[in-house]
Amino acid sequence: MTTNADLFARAQAAIPGGVNSPVRAFRSVGGTPRFLVSARGPYVTDAEGREYVDLVAGWGPAILGHAHPEVIRAVQDAAARGLSFGASTPVETELAELIEQRVAPVEKLRLVSTGTEATMSAIRLARGFTGRDLLVKFAGHYHGHSDGLLAEAGSGLATFALPGSAGVPADVAALTLVVPYNDLDALRAVFAEHGDRIAAVITEAAAANMGVVPPLPGFNRALVDLAHAHGALVISDEVLTGFRVSKAGWWGIEAETDAAYTPDLVTFGKVVGGGMPVAALGGRAEIMERLAPLGPVYQAGTLSGNPVAVAAGVTTLRLADDAVYARLDEVSALLQREVSAALSAEGVAHGVQVAGNLFSFLFGEGVAGGASDYAGVLSQESWRYAPFFHAMLDAGVSLPPSVFEAWFVTAAHDEDAISRIVDALPAAARAAASARPPAA
Repeated sequence: MTTNADLFARAQAAIPGGVNSPVRAFRSVGGTPRFLVSARGPYVTDAEGREYVDLVAGWGPAILGHAHPEVIRAVQDAAARGLSFGASTPVETELAELIEQRVAPVEKLRLVSTGTEATMSAIRLARGFTGRDLLVKFAGHYHGHSDGLLAEAGSGLATFALPGSAGVPADVAALTLVVPYNDLDALRAVFAEHGDRIAAVITEAAAANMGVVPPLPGFNRALVDLAHAHGALVISDEVLTGFRVSKAGWWGIEAETDAAYTPDLVTFGKVVGGGMPVAALGGRAEIMERLAPLGPVYQAGTLSGNPVAVAAGVTTLRLADDAVYARLDEVSALLQREVSAALSAEGVAHGVQVAGNLFSFLFGEGVAGGASDYAGVLSQESWRYAPFFHAMLDAGVSLPPSVFEAWFVTAAHDEDAISRIVDALPAAARAAASARPPAA
């Protein structure tokens, strides 16, 4: 039998760090990454033949559960007709129409392959539409790994950002202004100083890449009003939340409240591809029509709208009905309660962070009441998560391998899967309780 350790050693010899996306390396939790070979429903199976209840769900897209028969059939049928044509196909329009029907601010839509590509293209489009250069983003929000988005906050509220990664030129990072999340005063200060140069504000509709940190009530609406007052656009990043937290994503949840707002551009990924590499950017027609071939903003992709990938997305969205979202909400709420109860039983102070059916946990007295920004998230006792994670993994439950990630449930999480998770919690909570901070 080939072990996970053998596979990781082999991968490290051929691939930087042994992984093709950094979080898979288990650096945040330690230990050997699991190499997965199959998945079905709420379960994944590793190369050693061990089955786990999965709470990663492909980082979101497996909303129906893994390998849903109708999605697999759609992919197989599409593949049998040809893998890629380098030309337009009817199914691309079908997916665009489905998204536009669900999310009213999206009047036109362009398909791409990754969330990074979607946000990168949206920013270029915003700059091309406004004729301005500066971008505002929030600390702790992740919008992909393009140069201008890997920026860290400078020393003041309205100062230019610094490179957040090697290889990012300082001049590129300086086109991004990074402000604290959920802080309208900081945003006002930025616009007061740079308002006539800001092309757009980009924000996760509900933050889920530093753990889950929802916007404060009315924050997104106030953000849109402030940006528009200064002639800037708003890009709402729903790569994670889109079609995951409701049929119309986080925008759909807030559209039903007094906090309703209308972003200019919206980016999507994850669920729109049903587990295949599909992403999209959409928004107001007058803005989207600045894209080539109609306008001067260039964007292209050989595999954009790939027919096999789009078939998975169309089928997933069609199957994600009200019953699916009701089940996601039910399972999410149940697990939030069970994990919290297990931690409380062992005296582990913690907070539960929730945005729709996305959730995560904060460890420590100081964050027991929750956190509303990146600084608050970073202040937690994150060292308690690794022993908690490994206790769950040893018991056959696969959690996100970082405390700074959201937990994902699927509509396929049945009573048996939930019972296996609940049964694993007491030992994991004890592991978290007995954890000690690393030596200084």
